[in-house]
Amino acid sequence: MRSLFRSRDREPDTMVEPVPTVFPTIQGVDIAAVFAGKRVAGDFYDSIRVTPERILIGLLDAAGRRDDNRHILTAAQEAFRTVGAQLFSPPDINESEAMSELCLHINRRLIEVCCGVHSCPAFLACYHEVFGTLCYTNAGHIPGLLRDATGVSELGSTGLPLGLFSHATSDAPTVALEPGSALLLVSRGLLSCEAHRRSAHSGEFGLDRVKDQLQRAEKSTARALCTSILQSVSDFGGDQPPCDDRTALALIRSA
Repeated sequence: MRSLFRSRDREPDTMVEPVPTVFPTIQGVDIAAVFAGKRVAGDFYDSIRVTPERILIGLLDAAGRRDDNRHILTAAQEAFRTVGAQLFSPPDINESEAMSELCLHINRRLIEVCCGVHSCPAFLACYHEVFGTLCYTNAGHIPGLLRDATGVSELGSTGLPLGLFSHATSDAPTVALEPGSALLLVSRGLLSCEAHRRSAHSGEFGLDRVKDQLQRAEKSTARALCTSILQSVSDFGGDQPPCDDRTALALIRSA
């Protein structure tokens, strides 16, 4: 089977990087991800089309520094793409069962690669292009945020972070994304940004501020939404350099 990874000529064991993500075109949906600063930690996102109607989306946050966990990220991507395509390709499947199975496969692959435990919170989802539904599992990740006509709701944790227990399972509920709704995923590094000393604010940026920004954001493109969230975090933190990855991923359904 052809390798899904690209590496440089020198030090292949330490220089392997995940394949850069190119989001698939989705009818009636705009999707994008934006990150701030240098890639220093374990944020990683990916998306692939597995059938004419289904698209897999994932945002993972492997513990540790990127120099030490590249092999973890590439292993997670391999499992996400290969096993995800196998599980979600059949036309008549139970998406919830397939999502739980995918989560279990990635979990066990991470434990195998690390030869032990290595925490990796993850938000994995399958968007159905025809039905406008999202089947997801939140393995100890920051809650996904869904904005629709009723306001902003949290898609909270449905299981433990990946990479901890080989037999841990996650539930996989399904939500409907009505036209005009937006899904926003953010990394922990974005929430943990602390206010700069001259600011009138204190503490960390936190999820409540992200929810407020999402609620007040004008309907626009997914990239514009991600950029506005990251800009708000940057303004909150001031001139201090990011000590962790900051990533935002948005999916907006227009029709």
